[in-house]
Amino acid sequence: VPQRNEYIFTLMLEESPGVLVGLRYAPDKLHFLFWSQEPAGGCQSRVTFPNVSLSDNQWHTLILAVSGQSFSLTVDCSVPKDVVVETPFPASLSVRRASFYLGNRRRRKGVFTGLLRQLVLLPGADATPRICHAVNFKVATLSVPSVLQDVPAKPVSNEVLKYPYETDMKVTLGARPRCSKQEKAQFWFNASRRGLYLCNGSTWLSMLEVQHRLDYVEEYQNLVTNSETMGIEVFSIPKVGLFAAMANRITPPGSAIYRWTDGKFVHYQNIPTYQAQSWKYFTIGKKIFLAVANFEQNERGQEFSVIYKWSRRKAKFVTYQRITTHSARDWEAFVIEGEAFLAVVNHREGNNHNIDSVIYRWNPRTGLFETNQTIPTSGAYDWEFFTIGPYSFLAVANTFNGTSTKIYSHIYIWLSGSFQLFQSILTFGAADWEVFHIGDRVFLAVANSHSYDSGMPAPSNFYAINSSIYELNITAQMFVKFQDLLTYSALDWEFFSVGDDSFLVVANSFDGFTFSVNSIIYRWQGYEGFVAAHHLPTVGCRDWEAFHTPEGSYLFYSSAKEPLSKVLKLKTT
Repeated sequence: VPQRNEYIFTLMLEESPGVLVGLRYAPDKLHFLFWSQEPAGGCQSRVTFPNVSLSDNQWHTLILAVSGQSFSLTVDCSVPKDVVVETPFPASLSVRRASFYLGNRRRRKGVFTGLLRQLVLLPGADATPRICHAVNFKVATLSVPSVLQDVPAKPVSNEVLKYPYETDMKVTLGARPRCSKQEKAQFWFNASRRGLYLCNGSTWLSMLEVQHRLDYVEEYQNLVTNSETMGIEVFSIPKVGLFAAMANRITPPGSAIYRWTDGKFVHYQNIPTYQAQSWKYFTIGKKIFLAVANFEQNERGQEFSVIYKWSRRKAKFVTYQRITTHSARDWEAFVIEGEAFLAVVNHREGNNHNIDSVIYRWNPRTGLFETNQTIPTSGAYDWEFFTIGPYSFLAVANTFNGTSTKIYSHIYIWLSGSFQLFQSILTFGAADWEVFHIGDRVFLAVANSHSYDSGMPAPSNFYAINSSIYELNITAQMFVKFQDLLTYSALDWEFFSVGDDSFLVVANSFDGFTFSVNSIIYRWQGYEGFVAAHHLPTVGCRDWEAFHTPEGSYLFYSSAKEPLSKVLKLKTT
């Protein structure tokens, strides 16, 4: 049985009690010691490897690999013990006027009572794979490993300072491991997805992954909702989980928030709303907000939409700020030059559809949103914010001006502290804009809901009309039409990717005869544009949301005609 501390070796300066480098053995532990800075102003650091039992009257081979903040100990060529510490091993360590002491610390106390056969210091790498290659390790225990038979007195180059060493290259197999500061720079191989991931200190980043392709879509969860659902917002609260806020039509009971639990959405919180149209999740610093667009007045005849704030103490959303709105359809949150903004779409006031929608600016002093700019809109449904290079844009979907749905929707650009008109595009009851990127190309898709003009003869079908995709032409500095797709009272576009493939799914809501209409997933096929790939049966489809979990990728659709929304799982090959 060893004493309290026995030193296998030490490297010490003359006339100094500090240990520059050393290895100390205690009962069931091994301590690696090093001086973390220059001796004049440094301190002793210790890395401990627990559960190391060597007192069994047997020979043992210890391999210690050191690299930056990573330390790895291999005993008898078994599974390495890895430790990551805050204090790194010094990149340079002066050994002038220093001496090695084998089996002691330059004094009688702490003398090693076992037997030492070899002590070898190798520069620049983890020696484990070069020593632990014998088929029967026990047979090779007393042999001199080939790597040690011809060790040069000095490295050919300054190998000691090469970084990173192999000791940093740790690969974990099996289920998804934890990724924190301790696992930073470690690798995980996911055998089921055939992917290699790197921990950046908080999340696993894909380094090498077999790209999946969308094969088909299957029904995953039928979610019975409080009432018909006008919109969905899927969001993730750090360290809390994944949520979905449903904009439900009827009050009471109002709208519901669901939390992703054990692979399904489970009811989490009810919030009183008034014919809610949509939700918007956003953050300002560490504050987490969720804004609802209310379409109708409350019981007291007041009409406002509400911003809710996440209470970490209550683990619920609580009322934060009420803002007067007029049949609000949508909120959009964005940041320009470090300042936070929130834009509301006002659909109509009474029977007047030609009213102002409002952009609010966050006042960090008062902690409230304040009116910053008003923009004239016509029965508007949607705001879409996007950036291209240094420029910020805001597109509005104008739906109805009181007599016609064939009206211009507008794209605004941020210049000199306000949004100014950039481009106008003719739309037909526009209900949604969706911006997306494919490679270096920028696209903007509009969902046209219906074609109506009180001064024109009625078309054969108000609802079977083209929705259009526009592409940014850099030379012309404007969006030009790229493709028309036949849709049926389209109310939403959602862009998503699977592997290297890009997709658009449209919310077809009504074909002029029935609300039971197929919504379509279109696959990007380069020169061909978007081509219909999957036809999904939906009822009064109002909104699509794509989201991902560690278990896979999903599409979530809401129905504005029945109290049932569906989660669909994307099956891949």
